[in-house]
Amino acid sequence: VVELSDSAAAAAAVERLALEVGPPDAVVTAAGTDACGRLDEIDVETWERVVRVNLFGTVAVVRAALPFLEERRGTVVTVASTLGLKGVSDATAYCASKFAVRGFSQALAAELAGRVGVTCLVPGGMRTAFFDGRTEQYKPGPDADLNDPRATAAAVVTALRQPVGCEIREMLVMASGETSWP
Repeated sequence: VVELSDSAAAAAAVERLALEVGPPDAVVTAAGTDACGRLDEIDVETWERVVRVNLFGTVAVVRAALPFLEERRGTVVTVASTLGLKGVSDATAYCASKFAVRGFSQALAAELAGRVGVTCLVPGGMRTAFFDGRTEQYKPGPDADLNDPRATAAAVVTALRQPVGCEIREMLVMASGETSWP
């Protein structure tokens, strides 16, 4: 367990894990948080924490894992969101951070081509605890078509099973009736 808004702590956790269980062959950066509301209603610290967790936490974990992944020709799977493709009201921090994760992933794939595989997963909404604790205004409605997280996890496994030298660079995975795309 680590606070991903703290880049140094995230990197230390990767190093610690590599020592305890062995160096990773792959890394999936699936953490994410949000702060719902209009920009002028969300305090600066809360807004910036979303970016620190979603973007800087992703970067810190990948950066710490890179030496191991390069040695093994491993794979990185970053997790953006359909709101990294489409900006929506009351989600400025989340959208900004997930757009940035997509850009980071594209640049990382170019930088590591031939050495480490990079896939950016772009999931739609899922039936998870992500929406818990929100006001009703920011929860999916009772008829929302949300994906089963197991289906999204299976897509990640597909990316990780690609042979060395073959990459799925970006995957859009969502329920058929998802409304956040395009």
